[in-house]
Amino acid sequence: MMVEGAAFGRNDVFQMAVRVAFVSAVTYFSIKWLVNQIDPTSKSRKKAEEKAREQLRKAGLGGKHSVALDKLTDHEMIIASQLVVPDEINVDWKDIAGLDHLIQELRETVILPIQKRDLFSDSKLTQPPKGVLLHGPPGCGKTLIAKATAKEAQMSFINLDVSLLTDKWYGETQKLAAAVFSLAVKLQPCIVFIDEIESFLRTRTSHDHEATAMMKTQFMSLWDGLITEPTCTVIIMGATNRPQDLDKAIQRRMPATFHVPMPSRGQRERILQLILRQEPTATDVSTVPATVLATVLPTV
Repeated sequence: MMVEGAAFGRNDVFQMAVRVAFVSAVTYFSIKWLVNQIDPTSKSRKKAEEKAREQLRKAGLGGKHSVALDKLTDHEMIIASQLVVPDEINVDWKDIAGLDHLIQELRETVILPIQKRDLFSDSKLTQPPKGVLLHGPPGCGKTLIAKATAKEAQMSFINLDVSLLTDKWYGETQKLAAAVFSLAVKLQPCIVFIDEIESFLRTRTSHDHEATAMMKTQFMSLWDGLITEPTCTVIIMGATNRPQDLDKAIQRRMPATFHVPMPSRGQRERILQLILRQEPTATDVSTVPATVLATVLPTV
């Protein structure tokens, strides 16, 4: 009788454990489903993941390299939705007029050390910069220069939308900031481009929100982490028309700084000729008449 009672007791305990496990599983998946339904960003995250998978396959992480694709974290997949494959960039140096001196400096400072790394491996001073800042008045071609640089260097290009780094859950923002760098390292050589960078990494004050301050701090900490790895080819490129608003620590991390000024009269003439070259015009229009230039090009 005692043996039967002990067996009966063990069966009861086992059945109870199964019921508890079943109820716990149902509760877990029910709560998870409910949270996904309530979360307003769930649909956008799914779309971002689909776009990321498509872009990563184009970048060479699909097909035979599907294992590498599977190893990406959820946060890296969100950032990967902003990836632009070099072959899809429809801008090159020929589409930029009047900035030949700046293009030459970028070639010598950024592109050449990347393409010919073996020639500069014995010197730390000739290594490609970890940060590039393009600053100047609005509408002078800073974004075009960034795209053309990625196209010329055949580098992966992450056009980072800063709004992706914000999340309502505590700690998610820091994970997304870390994912920017971890994904860029996996896709290197890579350019992470941040337009209007002063809106994201402006001078820190005591009035900053805790989440914003933590995001800036971690971003800069991870940025320094890249600098400690000499073989890492990740460039943070920013564009701004208010460089004075950038945090001093960010300016220190961007040693390659290029000023994109307002075009002179001669540069505006070249820009106008480039625009007209791509437009349907009469056969007798070969050059821009001086009288036309005098009316459309003010003196700078």
